[in-house]
Amino acid sequence: MARKTDVQDPVARVRRLLEQLNLTTAARRLAELLAQAETAHPAYSAFLHQILEAEEGARWERKLQRRRRWSKLGPPVTLEGFDWAARPQLAPQVVKELLTCRFVDEHRNVILVGRPSTGKTTVAKALGHAACARALSVYYASMAEVLQTLHAARADGTYRKVFRRVTGPDLLLLDDAGFSDLGRDAANELFRVVCARYRQRSTIVVSNLPFKQWAEFLPSPAQAVAIADRLVDDATILRFSGTPYRQPRDVHGAPLDNE
Repeated sequence: MARKTDVQDPVARVRRLLEQLNLTTAARRLAELLAQAETAHPAYSAFLHQILEAEEGARWERKLQRRRRWSKLGPPVTLEGFDWAARPQLAPQVVKELLTCRFVDEHRNVILVGRPSTGKTTVAKALGHAACARALSVYYASMAEVLQTLHAARADGTYRKVFRRVTGPDLLLLDDAGFSDLGRDAANELFRVVCARYRQRSTIVVSNLPFKQWAEFLPSPAQAVAIADRLVDDATILRFSGTPYRQPRDVHGAPLDNE
């Protein structure tokens, strides 16, 4: 039952109705928008559009924040200010095309390879955040973390759920591929993930190792070929060269020679 003050106050009645319809942003901003309307004198349709647009924008932002939290990407990353000149093998126009996320729509992969600390993860995360902004589902983790999680899930009975979390997103980002050697079980798990996503979902892989060295962290050359073939099929390969952003130093702070 409406309170007496609500009956006498049409603004309060409208706000209550907006809240009942779960238009919480419109309800919260109603007084502000009414004050603006008293000055601007918009048409009724324009005023209604302004209220609904405020609600839609707030809902979109909340959904975007949820997608970002679920993705595990961390704080938003963009390539504004990226030093393209320091990465001569990296074509800016190719990366900018990838930022449209058409490769995700087409279920193609992206492979980033090159020396440590040359911006591979930065570019990969920027692509991930661009996908989140396009309402695509994204999941980011190191390759080792994904395989360890799947291994643990087999033991606690949650394997199907975890496997879907890894293989289901529109875009999977696997960082630090080849950072540590994989045993046979882990390599088989990686093969299952790659096969499940092959031509069905997009995967971004970040590695310090060129493909010819992938056999070094996998138990057999045959597994390396089988996994790499599926990842690189119709993939975009970005190669990173140049001076690392983070230079190792000795105990006295002097730069060490990386070559």
